[in-house]
Amino acid sequence: MRFVAISLLALTVVSTPAFAREPRQPSLKSQAALVIDQESGEILLGKNMESTLPIASLTKLMTAIVTLDAELDPDEPVTITKADVDRLRGSHSRLQVGTTLTRDELLHLALMASENRAASALASSYPGGKDSCVLAMNLKAQLLGMTGTRFEDGTGLSGRNVSTAQDLAKLVQAAHAYPKIRDYTTSTSHQVKVGRRVMRFGNTNNLTRSSRWEIGVSKTGYIAEAGRCLVMQVTLAGRSVIIVLLDSWGKYTRVGDATRIRQWLEFASGRSAARATSAGLPPQGDFAAILARNDLPG
Repeated sequence: MRFVAISLLALTVVSTPAFAREPRQPSLKSQAALVIDQESGEILLGKNMESTLPIASLTKLMTAIVTLDAELDPDEPVTITKADVDRLRGSHSRLQVGTTLTRDELLHLALMASENRAASALASSYPGGKDSCVLAMNLKAQLLGMTGTRFEDGTGLSGRNVSTAQDLAKLVQAAHAYPKIRDYTTSTSHQVKVGRRVMRFGNTNNLTRSSRWEIGVSKTGYIAEAGRCLVMQVTLAGRSVIIVLLDSWGKYTRVGDATRIRQWLEFASGRSAARATSAGLPPQGDFAAILARNDLPG
């Protein structure tokens, strides 16, 4: 009888459905993180969401928004000047002083390749100059309810451009409404003609080149004070979500965190679908419940 009881117990353990195990929340290396459902605004994962941190080149999303809001001529030639050279950090740029491109080409390079001189030239060519551009950026942040955000320049090179993960989710949501921002931030490469040369620029987010990611908006950032940052609007497990990762250290940390988030959501969705199918419910029936059972850190 004892042998039979042990055998039955073993059979019970082996036959327990794999999807009975709940997905464990990913352990993220970024100092602040946020994942929200774009449609409902539901927080799926949060870590230090309200911490005010430097945001580096994530700034360029707002530079692009106010530029597009101003309805400036996209074909107007704009020239890179000495005022667009980074004297603060000495960052490299392939756009030499005297280079003339259209405003639209500069917008593309600023968003996709995070070109600092391109972003600086956009701010310089804004009606009233850089100061007026930064003022417009801060006013737009207020309109979007980004109460923890402050901009001091249009490139993100200033360590005093700060925001929170919650605010940046609002920024990504707003940016997603602009077709050019969606297009330019997710293009893998872009070529511009400078004089007789054709120069090719690539996207700073390698995930845009992966077939496993369906990305609607993307922007990276890095300066010493901010660490490596990443924001994205993506479709994962049938959901439109916004991901914010701030102050990630290590070259591949932000990509690693994004991948962990994707795997977690796909795992949760798969478990939800399996449970719903076994219970005769719609596949997405308890997805939110599975996520709700995971405590939010920070």
